[in-house]
Amino acid sequence: MTLESLKKIFSDNGCEKIYIKNLAPNDNSKNQVYFAGNFEFLNILPVTNIIAEEAGDWKKERFKASLDFSWILENGELRPAPHSQLILYPKYPEVRFSGFLKKCENAPSELMTQRLANRLFFFSVTDTNRVIGYVTAPDSQIANEINSVELPLVHGVFRILELTDENRNRIRLLEELLRINQLGWIRSKRLDRFGNILPCEAPNCGGYTLEAELGITPNGHSEPDYLGWEIKQFGVSNFTRISSAIITLMTPEPTNGLYKLQGAENFLRTYGYNDRAGRLDRINFGGIHKVGILHPLTNLTLVIEGFDVESGKIRNATGKISLVDYKGNDTASWDFSSMLLHWNRKHNQACYIPSISDMKNLKHYRYGKHVILGRGTDFHLFLAQMANGNIYYDPGIKMENASTHPKIKKRSQFRIKSQYLPHLYRENEIVDLGI
Repeated sequence: MTLESLKKIFSDNGCEKIYIKNLAPNDNSKNQVYFAGNFEFLNILPVTNIIAEEAGDWKKERFKASLDFSWILENGELRPAPHSQLILYPKYPEVRFSGFLKKCENAPSELMTQRLANRLFFFSVTDTNRVIGYVTAPDSQIANEINSVELPLVHGVFRILELTDENRNRIRLLEELLRINQLGWIRSKRLDRFGNILPCEAPNCGGYTLEAELGITPNGHSEPDYLGWEIKQFGVSNFTRISSAIITLMTPEPTNGLYKLQGAENFLRTYGYNDRAGRLDRINFGGIHKVGILHPLTNLTLVIEGFDVESGKIRNATGKISLVDYKGNDTASWDFSSMLLHWNRKHNQACYIPSISDMKNLKHYRYGKHVILGRGTDFHLFLAQMANGNIYYDPGIKMENASTHPKIKKRSQFRIKSQYLPHLYRENEIVDLGI
């Protein structure tokens, strides 16, 4: 294997960059391979599932994240390693790679079971969300080639070899947003999953219209929307006030509590309230719920269990965000493992675009020329902003025809004011598209 042949294998599988680590003696199948000292590393890898494990007699408290990983063999073929996973230790925090040899045909066992310093481990993410990797001995030809190339340590312990120009994607994104800005008023629309343009009359058509202009079709995947960027539109009344807008970050349904176990109808009848606008036979559940503050209409309090505010670390892998009643009952909750999966991968690079709507006659939208870019996030940052009240739960759940044929609309929303967005990302900027 040469460096050029390895790069071609990665490129042929739709990879854009290769992560390279000099393995330490402890980086082996027995001790696991150290990847990172924070959960931001999850932004890179398309994990498919995260579960929490409590501490046992010999086990430390941890999360386990499934990974679709395959080894690259010397002849260029791929061999799946079906038990590959990431182990996330929240109390350090730390991310390690495990299970990469178990039941894998022709796995590089000789290299990955021994305590040999300076083996080189390469991995990348394909365009089909698989992770592929290769390992070589410290005295191999490819090791000599890599060690003669200057590559910066740009992501923790990993050097990065770019196969495409990442900055080009940023430029292409901004060029497209400038084009959309210069279109002026755009008729409200959306795309179906086949790419057909359809009319859009819903309240949230600002996002659909922008996505339609960018050619983003609905897919239900938790991957970034466009060229590796998550696209977030938010409505404003004036393009000069983009720091005072309310932005919906994500809309995950509860994973536990009465809402999940007994259903939304039971939850609404127990904790909802009659419609305040006087609409008959309708029960609502809404309003801003902030951590530690009792909501006057629902009589519920938002709490975070298992997160230490002072250190900014998760202290309990089975922790959760919960709505509790005065008896301390869990009425609706989101476990950390599900929220981790929602947040990190999709929000690593996010672009926030302001819009103004015109509802006269036919619905139209315009998009501003100042956009907010954020790079590098971590679920710990999300929890820290929730703990201090900057991120809050603001649901829009309702039940119509409550006494006859109940019709329920579910919408659980976690929101933030745009002025606090910089606290969620390690790199932030406001870009003027016209410059």
